[in-house]
Amino acid sequence: MKNSLIGFLVLCFLGQACASFAPTPAATFAPTESSVSVTETPTAEPTHGLDGLGGVPCPDSDFTCVTLTVPLNHFDPNDSRTMDVVFAILPATGERKGMFVTATGGPGSAGITSADDYTTYFDPSIPEHFDIVFFDQRGVGQSGGLQCTNAAAAFYSGDWGASTPQEESAMVKSARTFSNDCVTEMGNPEILPYLGTDQAVEDLEAFRQAMGDEKIWLYGESYGTQYSQTYAAAHPDHLASLILDGTVDLTLSSEQYYVKQTHAFSDVLQLTLEACNEDEFCAESMGGGDAVAAYDKLAQRLKQAPQPFDFPLPSGGIAQRTFSFADLENGATSYMYSQSSRMLFLRALQAYSRNKDLAPLARILYDSLVLDPETLAAIPDPTFSDAEYYGVECQDYGFFNGTPDERAAAFLRAGDGIDAAVPYFSTIFYGDFPCVFWPNARQDNTRPAPLTADGIPTLVLGALADPATPVSNGQDVFSRLSDGYLVTQDGGPHVIFGRGIPCIDDLVTNFLVKDELPANRETTCEGTVITEFVALAPLNANEFANPLEALRSVDDEIYYMPEYYYWDVSTPTSVGCTFGGTLSFVATDTGVSLILDNCSFTNGFALTGSGFNNSDEGSFTLEVAVTGMKNALLTYTRNSDGALHVTGTYGGEAVDLSE
Repeated sequence: MKNSLIGFLVLCFLGQACASFAPTPAATFAPTESSVSVTETPTAEPTHGLDGLGGVPCPDSDFTCVTLTVPLNHFDPNDSRTMDVVFAILPATGERKGMFVTATGGPGSAGITSADDYTTYFDPSIPEHFDIVFFDQRGVGQSGGLQCTNAAAAFYSGDWGASTPQEESAMVKSARTFSNDCVTEMGNPEILPYLGTDQAVEDLEAFRQAMGDEKIWLYGESYGTQYSQTYAAAHPDHLASLILDGTVDLTLSSEQYYVKQTHAFSDVLQLTLEACNEDEFCAESMGGGDAVAAYDKLAQRLKQAPQPFDFPLPSGGIAQRTFSFADLENGATSYMYSQSSRMLFLRALQAYSRNKDLAPLARILYDSLVLDPETLAAIPDPTFSDAEYYGVECQDYGFFNGTPDERAAAFLRAGDGIDAAVPYFSTIFYGDFPCVFWPNARQDNTRPAPLTADGIPTLVLGALADPATPVSNGQDVFSRLSDGYLVTQDGGPHVIFGRGIPCIDDLVTNFLVKDELPANRETTCEGTVITEFVALAPLNANEFANPLEALRSVDDEIYYMPEYYYWDVSTPTSVGCTFGGTLSFVATDTGVSLILDNCSFTNGFALTGSGFNNSDEGSFTLEVAVTGMKNALLTYTRNSDGALHVTGTYGGEAVDLSE
């Protein structure tokens, strides 16, 4: 499960959406109608090994893509309809041990788009000994392309609440409208009954059989743990080992799950604000020295009425917009998934605390909802599908009983105590509310039996500051396993493997490659709630001690701008700078080229010129003309070792400074 109210997937894994130049991919296209093909063609007889499966190079990837024709309904032998599901394989470079399969999060993520990036974070011994396998689950990406981008953008942008009868009525109306509009926009409603995880895991089983492997090694992240546990229950004899990272507890009802998740999101915001207060530098940046008070003050003001603000457009102009309490919560929830995104949220909160500037919080909101900052139109995202999210979720879970209106009423009554029980983000409880109106939605509330995974060594990974899959979920799943091992990170993000923490990554690598079990049933690894806080650039240029300090500040502002930090390193992009002007960036073979046009992150220090982030060397340069408090021509360099150097003239005087 994910927090479906935020409108897009921010499930961090292997550095994704948690480090610059490893962002959540941006959109390039989306089909206007579903490309799922349901045919009457009989399923082909399985072959054995990759050579016999007719693989072709995956687009812009080192992986080979294999299209497998599978039954639309695996559980009805009399139903001859089929569909195509695409798997991506990177063959082992050395002595092959087997297939290491990754089930990505969501539901709704297109796993193949992540395959190359994810693999770069593996220890080299993993792709040496395993065929690395990713896949686009039935209905998403290359396996169908179901999308309802416009319906989702309208739905997530709404002002949710359930505190009054009027708010409840509005929520019912918006959920009903979204369910109808999403299904209409995606097309192919006949596929909806067959998108559940129980059907999807049979696609993986068909692929295993086609490859001719007796057993596979299976890793699931977030929703992928839901998928992986379902596969383990259905095909235990074909699993060599299982890794669950950011674990869903399948024994919980939807209501039970969302109660725990709502508490977890609220707790993680509290932890984030308190972590700021524990950092003197961060606390001082919040005006009154208290991040909790700063957030609460802003929330109370927005609850009273949306606030107007000026937003710097990528085209260079200024738009007058409003920011609501729902906007605050939508942006904040999506930035609670990792230590770095929490720090970025604190920077945006600092901007409001300092000079009532809501534009940085708006940047976070637009990134979260995948909206074009210029037009606020929805940006299609082929890497994730909200249509698929509800298509799976509304099949996997039952949402009360009766007519849609009766189920909606029961859902609302189940949430009556949430507002009083949690201080923040109470609307998360209603994340799956559209399921009560979704066509062919499941009404059976029976949950799967607890997974014991007899004979299957299983790692359960989790973080104490995981908001999306509360760590108690994994602890409970671990407690029932026959051969389970629990790894818990203090603080930490949602999904913890592949982030360069040896305590976690070495254990997982040895578990896979060497069949080495952890020394203890339970392991605790160090972690933090937020990365080191980096304050915003000063408001005025006279606060800079010298040009080096000023350009170092510009370096930080570019790096931590959400549009840049979570850029797909592919789509040419422009953004409006804080106090006017624009910044544009485009990928090259060796790094990122930047153009600054009167771009000002601080009043009195506007830059026009170019920059380059050399990814091969790990260096960054700016060559700019400065106007404002003083005129200047400056060259700034940050070397791979972090050394800073600026030369040129500033206010008519020669400059040559290093740090």
